[in-house]
Amino acid sequence: MTERLRVAVLAGGPSAEHEVSLQSAQAVLDALPQELYDPFPIVIDRQGRWPVELRRGMADVVFPVLHGPYGEDGSVQGHLETVGLPYVGCGVLASAVAMDKVAMRRAFTAEGIPVTHGVWFTERDWRTTTDAAGLVKPLEYPLFVKPANMGSSIGITRVTSSDDLTAAVELALTYDRVVIVEQGVTARELNCGVLGGYDEAELSVVSELRPLAEGWNDYEAKYHATIDPVIVPADLPERVAEEVRELALRAFRAVGGYGLSRIDFLYEEDRGRINVLEINTMPGFTPRSIYAKLWAASGVPYPEVLHRLIDLALARSRS
Repeated sequence: MTERLRVAVLAGGPSAEHEVSLQSAQAVLDALPQELYDPFPIVIDRQGRWPVELRRGMADVVFPVLHGPYGEDGSVQGHLETVGLPYVGCGVLASAVAMDKVAMRRAFTAEGIPVTHGVWFTERDWRTTTDAAGLVKPLEYPLFVKPANMGSSIGITRVTSSDDLTAAVELALTYDRVVIVEQGVTARELNCGVLGGYDEAELSVVSELRPLAEGWNDYEAKYHATIDPVIVPADLPERVAEEVRELALRAFRAVGGYGLSRIDFLYEEDRGRINVLEINTMPGFTPRSIYAKLWAASGVPYPEVLHRLIDLALARSRS
């Protein structure tokens, strides 16, 4: 019998997505084929404390199922690089660029990848300005106000008038010192998964995330709704689906992605316009999550996705 690979599954962490990470990690632990892998959890607490010191030889490969700042922004990836442990997913640079919405938009713009109009400013800009409305010119309401570094729709507010701008910015500033404000558009939200290495990657079918309230899905709608908002595959003309898939691969390569990512889009159907909304280098990872559903509909079941990601991690380490 082949010796099973020891897989350290990292979970938790100090970000606001701690609970989501625990759910994702448990799903990975439950789904890894027991005949091939010997998985064990390492749960980082909300203060960032590790229960054990992760060191070379403790595991054959690490599966960092961590969402948001600290776990998805290159911090843990850098630690694993210095320890010398193979790990699943994007590297330090791709993780950092994809996590920071300002850096991400700059990378996409440099590569000619379309994004919605937006502006950004720092907490100091906000505290010292005498013209708050001027910080969001030339955008028009509705707007989406977001912390630059956060996921799972945490800290995001849809703002429909200048009366609500201050509260939205103050909420975003509780999560990051940089705020990004994006133009709201009437659009369908689409998603596409990427699975593969630097030179070769597979693309999933395209899904659609239906809005459950007020034209978008906040944290509650994404994780606690009784109605599944995901339609897989999305009802789209083939040419639109192909354009989404092409943009997904371009976005993945623009940040130097590796292993996996889920790319989200806004499709303005009346204008025929597709903008990249963001790239997620470690999206929600349960079998019910969008990424898993995308690959299940593409003929790759959840355990096989995990197997491929571990193989990719080991291949990168060997090279």
